Amino acid sequence: QVQLVESGGGLVQAGGSLRLSCAASRSIFNFNGMGWYRQAPGKQRELVATITSGGTTNYADSVKGRFTISRDNAKNTVYLQMNSLQPEDTAVYYCNAVSVVFGDRWGQGTQVTVSS
Repeated sequence: QVQLVESGGGLVQAGGSLRLSCAASRSIFNFNGMGWYRQAPGKQRELVATITSGGTTNYADSVKGRFTISRDNAKNTVYLQMNSLQPEDTAVYYCNAVSVVFGDRWGQGTQVTVSS
């Protein structure tokens, strides 16, 4: 079993910053890739950013230049640094990890609310 626990969400004003953390219960070396997704009310879940085991990153166009995904292998944690937040970034943010052994795993989500 693998558990992913997100933290760091909250309420912030437009233009502010937050850093989300996703702590895995197992070494993240087990995962081919990890990422962050988000789901706003009434909308489908969408990709925000991903990072492979080799460190290659990918971002949604809407967050490029504002968000940065990173990983700390020693802490089994993946981060999402979010800068210049806008009201349209308001959503529940989910951590995702993909592994041949453990399959597709999701965290419980953390709420991010950006006020205008």
